[in-house]
Amino acid sequence: MIDYLKYYTATLLLAAGFAGFALGGDWVWLGFSTFFVVTFLDFVLPRDFSMRKMNSSFWAAIPVWIGSLGPVAMFLAFGWRMHVEELSGLQLLGGTLSCGWLALVPGIAAQHEMFHARGTITRTVGRYAQFTLLDGMRDIEHVVYHHIDVSTPHDLSTAPRGTSIYKFTPRAVWGTISYALKAESEALRKRGLSGWNWRHRVWKIVALQIIFQSLIFAMAGWTGVFCVMSAMAIAKVWTESFSYFQHYGQTRVPGTSVGRRHVWNHLGAITRLVGFELTNHADHHMNSYQPYYKLVPHREGIEMPSVFVCFLAALIPPVWNEFIIKPALKRWDMEYATPGERKLAREQNIAAGWDDWFDTAESWPKQGARIGI
Repeated sequence: MIDYLKYYTATLLLAAGFAGFALGGDWVWLGFSTFFVVTFLDFVLPRDFSMRKMNSSFWAAIPVWIGSLGPVAMFLAFGWRMHVEELSGLQLLGGTLSCGWLALVPGIAAQHEMFHARGTITRTVGRYAQFTLLDGMRDIEHVVYHHIDVSTPHDLSTAPRGTSIYKFTPRAVWGTISYALKAESEALRKRGLSGWNWRHRVWKIVALQIIFQSLIFAMAGWTGVFCVMSAMAIAKVWTESFSYFQHYGQTRVPGTSVGRRHVWNHLGAITRLVGFELTNHADHHMNSYQPYYKLVPHREGIEMPSVFVCFLAALIPPVWNEFIIKPALKRWDMEYATPGERKLAREQNIAAGWDDWFDTAESWPKQGARIGI
């Protein structure tokens, strides 16, 4: 029972956001303040390598559904607060950041779990709930492209070495949208329809967004629409930026099999809970239909800091490069990469202007010893 209850940590984050909007005034910052609480706890608590003792898919699904649909209600709560109280500029900013953060965690984490599910209803809800990211089609790029192309030069979610988060994120934001639109249009053409037929999912997302923003407008006018749309845009940008830490710098020869080594795991005690195992990512790439509570922590992988610590470090690229990712990649190249992957890695190191640590490869007795992982 305790393992089931752990995942209601995500619900507590949403509860803080709702409490902030219920209290109003400066309390609207309460939801966003949980970002700092989560980051601190994930940093100070030991890594969590434990397996979950959960067997009931029904009880395991409840916090996921709450996490997926909670942001929708959160945006409405923000609109209501703007209707009943004239918020100051800083308070509007606090409400916007609270909504943006909670659309990311637990929002997209729960939606990701749902759109990977086998059940049609669960998968459909997970897909369309992504409209809180100003999206609704992200799952197409994620499933059709990312899970196939991971760690290759074709993968949008794999940042080449030397790429800053500031360069990676805009490309990932645009790429996930354009790839999804293209894939959906191609699927329609294969059915003998126009690529922009009314069945294209984008029209359903646009209609859903118009209806939702009309509700916000009815409560809070154009100010409300602007704040809610801004929060959704923040959530979209923040979501794509987190891909930066999941696969950064890893290489794979196109056409070769995907291994657990092609993913960075961030097994923080808190992020595993509020992210529904999204950072316990390696096993997910081995079986994308496996529910979150059955994923096996990859103990043999290189231990990475909390994903939130990585995010803050990446905002200062020299810190990210020198203290986190270069040491990890140097070890990855020597212990985990195949000869073909090391060749690609060396090319990226040279292109990035990094040290060529392959010159001293002879000093690494375990070179390539774990390539089966």
